[in-house]
Amino acid sequence: MVGSGFTILDILKDASEAIGVVPVLKPIFASVAGVLQAVQQTQVNFNEMKDLAFTAGDFALRLAETCSTSPTVPSEVEHLIQRFNRQLRQIAERCEALSRKPWSICFLQNSIHKEELSGLKTQLDAAVQQFQNSNLITLQASIQHVVVQLDQMKLETLPKRGDISGTRAEYMADSRNVDVEKICERLFDAAQLVVWIEGPAGVGKSTLVGHLSGQLRSAGLLAASLFLGAFPTDNVGPETIIKMLSHEVGKNHPKAISKIVEAINKCNELPLQDHMEHYILEPIRSLAHPHPLIVIVDAVDEWKSHPSFIKTLVHLSSETSTVKFIITSRSKPSSSRLPDLDKISVHTYPLLPVSTDIMKSYFDKYFATVPWVDGRKATTADVNKLADLSGGLPVWASTVISLLSEQFSESPPHEILSGILASQREVGSSDGLVELYRNAILRLFPSSEAQRYFRLYLGAVLVLQEALPLSEFSKLVGMPPHLVKNTHSALSAIQTRSPHGSENTVHPASTRFHLSFLEYVQATPAENAFAISAFGCHSAVGLTCLDQIVTLPPVSSKQTPGFSFHSLQGYAVKYWPFHVSHGTNRSQDEWVKTQHCSTLQAIPIGAQQRWAALFLNVLFPKAEKIMVIEEQSITSILMKLGDNLNKDSGDHWAYAVACLEVAVRLGSGCDDAWYKLGQCHYQMGYRTGSSKMFEEAVSAFRRALELRPAPHPDRSSTLAYLGDALWSFRDGDGDIDALNEGIQHHRDALALRPPPHPDRPASLLGLGGALQTLYESNGDIDALNEGISHLRDALALLPAPNRNRFAYLNNLGGALQTLYERNGDINALNEGISHLRNALAFLPAHHPDRFGSLNNLGYALRILYMRDGDINTLNEGISHLRDTLALLPAPHPNRGMSLNNLGGALYTLYERNRDIDFLNESILHHRDALALRPVPHPNRGVSLNNLGSSLKTLYEHNGDINTLNESISHLRDALLLQPLSHPHRPSSLDNLAAALLSQYRQNGEIGILNEAIVLRQELLVLHPPGHRYRTSYVNCLVELLEIRIALTGEEADHDEIQALRLELEEYETRENNESGMEDNIGKEDSNAEKL
Repeated sequence: MVGSGFTILDILKDASEAIGVVPVLKPIFASVAGVLQAVQQTQVNFNEMKDLAFTAGDFALRLAETCSTSPTVPSEVEHLIQRFNRQLRQIAERCEALSRKPWSICFLQNSIHKEELSGLKTQLDAAVQQFQNSNLITLQASIQHVVVQLDQMKLETLPKRGDISGTRAEYMADSRNVDVEKICERLFDAAQLVVWIEGPAGVGKSTLVGHLSGQLRSAGLLAASLFLGAFPTDNVGPETIIKMLSHEVGKNHPKAISKIVEAINKCNELPLQDHMEHYILEPIRSLAHPHPLIVIVDAVDEWKSHPSFIKTLVHLSSETSTVKFIITSRSKPSSSRLPDLDKISVHTYPLLPVSTDIMKSYFDKYFATVPWVDGRKATTADVNKLADLSGGLPVWASTVISLLSEQFSESPPHEILSGILASQREVGSSDGLVELYRNAILRLFPSSEAQRYFRLYLGAVLVLQEALPLSEFSKLVGMPPHLVKNTHSALSAIQTRSPHGSENTVHPASTRFHLSFLEYVQATPAENAFAISAFGCHSAVGLTCLDQIVTLPPVSSKQTPGFSFHSLQGYAVKYWPFHVSHGTNRSQDEWVKTQHCSTLQAIPIGAQQRWAALFLNVLFPKAEKIMVIEEQSITSILMKLGDNLNKDSGDHWAYAVACLEVAVRLGSGCDDAWYKLGQCHYQMGYRTGSSKMFEEAVSAFRRALELRPAPHPDRSSTLAYLGDALWSFRDGDGDIDALNEGIQHHRDALALRPPPHPDRPASLLGLGGALQTLYESNGDIDALNEGISHLRDALALLPAPNRNRFAYLNNLGGALQTLYERNGDINALNEGISHLRNALAFLPAHHPDRFGSLNNLGYALRILYMRDGDINTLNEGISHLRDTLALLPAPHPNRGMSLNNLGGALYTLYERNRDIDFLNESILHHRDALALRPVPHPNRGVSLNNLGSSLKTLYEHNGDINTLNESISHLRDALLLQPLSHPHRPSSLDNLAAALLSQYRQNGEIGILNEAIVLRQELLVLHPPGHRYRTSYVNCLVELLEIRIALTGEEADHDEIQALRLELEEYETRENNESGMEDNIGKEDSNAEKL
């Protein structure tokens, strides 16, 4: 399978030369080349044009191969070839004309162009078929049909979004043209990875992106689209959502399926960022599309796990030429405190209400569908007032139309309309949606009894996880079937979405009603008589589900006779732990008083085991073998299920948590249940980077610790896990108190693991790592020294054959390197390098962690060279850094770091041998690193500084003023990204001051010199007397002041020079009197990055 038009063009060229194409075929090859050129420059409908080019190119190759086997081409064959080429040339000319049209025109007229391309493809297929039917040449197909079918079957194992027809309101033509144009400009003409559409509930975000999805799909630019309001997301994790999106990519672009299958085979238990890379990025990249494909995630804030999903986008910031995202939410992303949002390039697009004229057009259109009585229709004045009252919110208008169209209302439409007009105030001045919903409920359910059933029905629908037939839902909610049907029908007047089969099936509330309505009925102000508690509804539904467990059928080896997945029993089997865990409190005093507790305790053990087997059967319907449940209590059954589901892929994580949550209620004093619940949250936190998961893990581990007092044999492991969870939680929100508490727990764990305890090395490693993190937070050298001491002790307890030794060596090597950077102790650096060499020796070429050890060793060797000047040391470091880069192909998230480190090392080599090739290569790597770090990447300032410094050096070599100007521009940008407290600000100050001095020497402007002096003076403020790098900066400032005093004779400069020279003399005297090795490093280095 050929991957791109350029590859086919090369093959055509090579084939024509190798086969020796006869003159009669050369025009065909020229026509194919024309089509391929059109593919290269087309703005839309790339896939359709590419398919057309593939067909033409494949036929030309086979024709050339066949003709080359004959000494001459018969005249009748030559005549057919000429006829075919005339047809092909016309197609090529039309393709070229289409490809030259501006993108904006192509997008707006896309359906016309797509239809024309389809017609051209039909003409080409007919021409090929006509040639084949002449029986002069037989072509052989090369499609691996079986492989394609197998991949398609594998794709269908991924979670699917389901049928979303009817879940979005109809887009009104031309109502959002300006918004569509501006959003498309951002998608295709700007560098941002994400266009984030934000706006209040009801403004029409989902309707707009539904329209955009259709337009992008038609243009071949849609990768995937997912509306998170179309299904309940309470128990859906981020891995599942990524797999849903990947399934959509495969459906929309079948050529990407093979890459998706690769992801299915290798992503189990990998971190979430790897799922995003393998399931989304790599399949889209394999399509080799000339423009980025768009992934749409609508209503992201309706999904509680969305922060973890957003965090994975950090690693795609450099992939905007391949993929971009449209995300919608009610609030601005900047106000949501999303983790790492500042590292993602986001353009926030506020979606405003539609204009009054559009609202008038909407009412005019849909009033024609209202069943008015006695000709009493809405007047123009009514339309104008409604348009004003709507506040430009389409959901308000659609709700009005639904109320007027209600078939079984006792009041005719004109009376309902009069009531709305009389009771409403403008949405923009008060919460008109609340008034509209309140009045609608009162009109639909006028009696207190009807309102009671409304609350009972809607409460159950709010927490419902899957659709149920009306008859089964009536059992779940405890309402007579006819009342369920009546309530279900009445609420159709308020629904804004119509899921498939919604007339006879009850769907989860989020798939049927607008979010603003669901928020209204769950609000708790005193004046809201219809307030519904989701907690209470979970409790009631959970209890009904538990009642079903006692009557479960026996488990067959292959199936469960009479057991329907769509029945209430099927629902109860799957979801009772979820509802019970969300409808009860963990508090033992409260739990023992609930009916859930007594019901569970009364269920016979046989029924409990039958439930567990059916539960697994529902979750794994295609499993050849289901785990045997032999435990003799519901608590132990739930613990076993939760533990095993947690080990499965993230798709079943929510079920694992639900089982363990019920287990800790039933066995509040069961330490193992709390411990397993903590592990479940901790491992999901590790995979997703979610601070919320680590916070939940901390809570569970704390309870487990209470239940494991000394001398409990597992107390130390609980302390260690709790310490790690607090440490990880600190990484998420910067809570230094959490880190300190985590360190104390690690100390306590270590105290319980005296030699020769087998877990003592792990405790030493955890405590040492946490202390190093503490040093990086507060600069406490005692914390770093203690951390190094623990890491040494840990390493001493692990003999060389131990397979985990490399991690201990790498951590100790890195800590010693950090110590050298603090105090300049060469012995610490040499020891660190020794450990890093030993760590690397443990990692074979294919080991996934090898790149980290190579990088750290290469970085350390460069630092050592800067100390001792041994060129062999630098060459070895560069060799390791080249090997690191080779292991990190795009889009690996650490490739930018590797490019930066290699660029810095090559710059150092240039400083040694003055070989301009090394400087040019260094600049090339720094440019590539910068391209991978768009705003607001946290290391963009580092790349700007290093590129600017290298360009300044290049200017010194070639004297090109443009090179110097570019250098200064990058260095200024770097400084802007590095505030006073930034650790790399001194390096940027130093480099910019040096570049400005070069500019001053070139143009003699005193203002440039003054700016350089100010930068040098700030450097001394940041490096007070006694700092190891101060003397270098003092010398540089003295040089600048002497230049200025020669020009101005300023007395203040003379006094400052004298004071600085005195400081240098005192430093030299002190150094001559002190023993020990001299630190030869003159200034700081910010080029390198460690892992």
